[in-house]
Amino acid sequence: MNVQYRASHLTGTVAAPPSKSAAHRMILGAALAALSGNRVSTVSPIDLSEDMRATIGAVQEMGFTAVYCEESRTLSVSPGRRKVDACTLDCHESGSTLRFLIPIAAALGISCTFIGHGLLPRRPIGCYEQCLPQNGVQMKTEGGLPLSISGQLQPGDFSLPGNVSSQFITGLLFALPLLPGDSTITLTAPLQSAGYVDMTEQALRAFDITVTRTATGWTVPGNQTYRAKDTQVEGDWSQAAFFLAHGALSGGPVTVTGLSPHSTQGDKAMADLMARFGAEVTVEEDRVTVQNALAGIEYGGLCGIDIDAGEIPDLVPALSVVAALSEGVTQIYNAGRLRLKECDRLEVMAQNLSLLGAEVETTQDSMIIRGVPRLHGGLVYGTNDHRIVMAMSEAALRCDGVVEVTDAGSIRKSYPGFFEDTRSLGGDIHVIDIR
Repeated sequence: MNVQYRASHLTGTVAAPPSKSAAHRMILGAALAALSGNRVSTVSPIDLSEDMRATIGAVQEMGFTAVYCEESRTLSVSPGRRKVDACTLDCHESGSTLRFLIPIAAALGISCTFIGHGLLPRRPIGCYEQCLPQNGVQMKTEGGLPLSISGQLQPGDFSLPGNVSSQFITGLLFALPLLPGDSTITLTAPLQSAGYVDMTEQALRAFDITVTRTATGWTVPGNQTYRAKDTQVEGDWSQAAFFLAHGALSGGPVTVTGLSPHSTQGDKAMADLMARFGAEVTVEEDRVTVQNALAGIEYGGLCGIDIDAGEIPDLVPALSVVAALSEGVTQIYNAGRLRLKECDRLEVMAQNLSLLGAEVETTQDSMIIRGVPRLHGGLVYGTNDHRIVMAMSEAALRCDGVVEVTDAGSIRKSYPGFFEDTRSLGGDIHVIDIR
């Protein structure tokens, strides 16, 4: 399936989808709360993206009961009718599902084989290969997936770098409170994507779990109990970022509701970054509006900036398109981890923007983008990456021709309603079934 984007003026209001990152965490907290009794936990709202299906399916395979109500977009989680000692968990293409559940399954003493699809089997899990076997877990892998684990995770010290992926830290923070003794997590390199760990700590508090930050990591008391709760999932800043960019490039105003300015999501930086590029940004209690009165002139009044992507890697696809249409040079640095996502996002975004007439260079961990007033149309490649497909919708707003993107169905991974929501703002989108 391909999608064609055409230049259009986007304006109006759209609701941010529920945060995928928050929902993963709340679902797992709800499942672990089911260990302590018969009360049901609920998580809402949830949109059934492919990543959400992966986590819900894994929870069910581990023996919990998880029932989704489409009308209310609510997931109810309760104890299962059987105890599971061994299972196979299909994580689809979800890195969060995989990395969160490896230590959780080990803490529950479940022998698991983890499988996945797309590029997930090749994404790193080496942090766990270093620290889990030292604490009672046997791991069998030939590099990536499939991965088989067995044994009972034991309390102790877990040392791992903080600059690879915060998902490893999150997995341990969820698992270690279940153990019969106290544990520590020690970071051997500075923490990046700290906002995602903040989200994890927030989710743990929601289920009455206590962890304490130290100068080098965390102390995690053992023998804790997750308590059943009814939890709400906040709006997703990382998905809203594409609409905020639409407002800056097309003129807007584009308003996204359901966004908390007090969120722990690091990607709330998108609002400040749009202002730094030169757009007009208004942040209210639960909504953000971006508009640009200069959108009709050359470069739209936007100017290049320097961006540290260390805390906001998921914003880079959206930001790189705005940079390509801003006057001057934008440098996006500390972005090396984007080479290990669903695709090599640094290289793919550089190649796609270049195909449309942008001037982009890459280094191992950065993009250097020299802005142009307009782009031309053409065929670009989604590479089965949802964020690439969504980012290219921005490029079409200042293109002299149609932008056609391959692998458009990949939006189902995180935001299946993206095309419909963009159309509601006036987006000119045509989906092509190329079977």
